[in-house]
Amino acid sequence: MTKKPLVPKSLLVPFILITSLFALWGFANDITNPMVATFKRVLELNNVQASWVQMAFYGGYFTMALPAAIFVKRYTYKKGVIFGLSLYAFGALLFYPAAAWESYFFFLIALYILTFGLAFLETTSNPYILSMGSEETATQRLNFAQAFNPMGALAGLFVAKEFILDALESNNRSSDGSLLYDSLDVSAKAIVRSNDLMVIRDPYVLLGIFVIFMIVLILLVKMPESKEKNGNLDFLPSMKRLWTNPHFVEGVIAQMFYVGAQIMCWTYIYQYAEVLGIENADAVNYAYAALIVFLTGRWICTYLLRFISSEKLLYYFSILAMILVLGTMFIQGMAGLYCLVGVSFAMSLMFPTIYGIALEGLGEDAKYGAAFLVMAIVGGAIMPTLQGMILDIGGTGYADTFILGVPEVNFSFILPLLCFAVVGVFAFRRI
Repeated sequence: MTKKPLVPKSLLVPFILITSLFALWGFANDITNPMVATFKRVLELNNVQASWVQMAFYGGYFTMALPAAIFVKRYTYKKGVIFGLSLYAFGALLFYPAAAWESYFFFLIALYILTFGLAFLETTSNPYILSMGSEETATQRLNFAQAFNPMGALAGLFVAKEFILDALESNNRSSDGSLLYDSLDVSAKAIVRSNDLMVIRDPYVLLGIFVIFMIVLILLVKMPESKEKNGNLDFLPSMKRLWTNPHFVEGVIAQMFYVGAQIMCWTYIYQYAEVLGIENADAVNYAYAALIVFLTGRWICTYLLRFISSEKLLYYFSILAMILVLGTMFIQGMAGLYCLVGVSFAMSLMFPTIYGIALEGLGEDAKYGAAFLVMAIVGGAIMPTLQGMILDIGGTGYADTFILGVPEVNFSFILPLLCFAVVGVFAFRRI
């Protein structure tokens, strides 16, 4: 029996173009993760207030995913991509006035609008990739395309480290290791704050300009159209079919908990490292390692899916993730940090696999189904805030109190543990 190709030759160019977008939103995700700790320090926020960065970022996905699906259903994939990139660029360029006004709320609004664009791109690109070939290879194809997402994420982390974290004056320390920023008077702090907010601003503004270039490029390229023949949205019947389908509903729930776990593991790796005496600028190296492990896992899993069903592999990796999170919680010191880095290998399979499994057999309903799976990214807004609440139990530090014999930052990873358990139950029920 001849194996079906991953992507038919006739669809290779569109596949490459759409796959390139995965790196573009990966860049936005991972230039933003270090901003939680950065805004906390520069603007002197508590952990919950700092976590609003993720609330704004992933809340934008929740707000715009369904409107994006309706837009794409009514018009075309290409128009959805162009509109999404336009919102992306606009949100990034808003960092300029946000820095000028030195307004945390304005920064949050900019991130919120930026992720409107990412919601459009993800709602459009994921089902488009699934449709570019046979249903038999759909999940493998999406895993392949998603492997380019961490490549963009690595670039985002590089920019965050080299052009933001290393350039922040508020990160400077005295000879005894204490932060100089904490000892400054009000007027001196204002000068440092203005400088640091401009440091944060510049990469986002340049990103907005690059996205405008991408808009022009895609406008000039002929892309396949995918418009409804009669323009019928079929919204309410589709909603009824989707939400009476337990297979799909459980997939949305699993995706929400998975994304929450991913964002917690990638956001609070900086706080975990800080308790071990590792500064934020150096902690980025561990975030780098996590992404490299994640990317390696993506390629390995794309290969393994040729031999093992996606449901079984998802189940095995959810068990692995829980074991590593337990190590993160209860093994103190560098070994615990290495466990946290290792969790990224177990996570590498999860997003595209849950996505592919949940959309199996939905037909045209998959376009709306994809929107709800993108809306499930709201887990990345809710869960980090809950983890921030745990971190604030004993004060604004990360080891102010001990719970079950470990610092609160260690114990806070009980939330990712519970999230991976939900993913494991979803996978087990599909086997």
